[in-house]
Amino acid sequence: MIHVKNMTKKYGTKVAANNVSLIANPGEITVLLGENGAGKSTTIKSIIGLLDYDGEISICGYDNRSVEAKKRFGYIPEVPVLYDLLTVQEHIDFIGHAYEVKDYEHNATEYLNLFRLDDKRDTTAKELSKGMRQKLSMILALITEPKAILVDEPMMGLDPQSIEDTLKLLTSLKNKGTSVLLSTHVIDIVSDVWDRAYIMKKGHVICEVLRKDIQDRSLKEIYFEVGKDGQ
Repeated sequence: MIHVKNMTKKYGTKVAANNVSLIANPGEITVLLGENGAGKSTTIKSIIGLLDYDGEISICGYDNRSVEAKKRFGYIPEVPVLYDLLTVQEHIDFIGHAYEVKDYEHNATEYLNLFRLDDKRDTTAKELSKGMRQKLSMILALITEPKAILVDEPMMGLDPQSIEDTLKLLTSLKNKGTSVLLSTHVIDIVSDVWDRAYIMKKGHVICEVLRKDIQDRSLKEIYFEVGKDGQ
């Protein structure tokens, strides 16, 4: 579980995230929605411990900045953070050993095949296309078998087939009991997979929506309705 309670992040006098509270339960895909600049990435980066903040954040019952929490979550950033001169396989080995994952090679092979990167094991990161770099970033986050996964604008640079593969993968992780928290401004991409959604505007969470409660209404319809009311 990912639990954020009354989290506020300021840059000087500018409030980027204001009193944000949210929950991402095990076995759910929780979506953080909002236009660019709404505070989504600030919230995600605060959760993973990249930013200082006021408030409380826990992952799987541990303070998010603790070693125990970091062992239990994976993070897929909007812009992949890779080492240009390391090969795909060297990235995998580095993460597998750093997290002491016993069967990381088996996990890596599964995901490399899924994203059609198995023939790129000896290719350096700087030689990969933008989409391939994004796929490798996902693989590195997933081979550690995290209990919670945070994904910031995951579909940037991916082709349609890879987007479909990613959504199937996130659904599979959800079905295994993983907490999935996904930030995006593209509602259509998550319209078929979400369970819980938080809508952000100008640093505030202005609405929480549960899929089981909205009957025949679409998430897009609710998003634009709430956004208009929240102006």
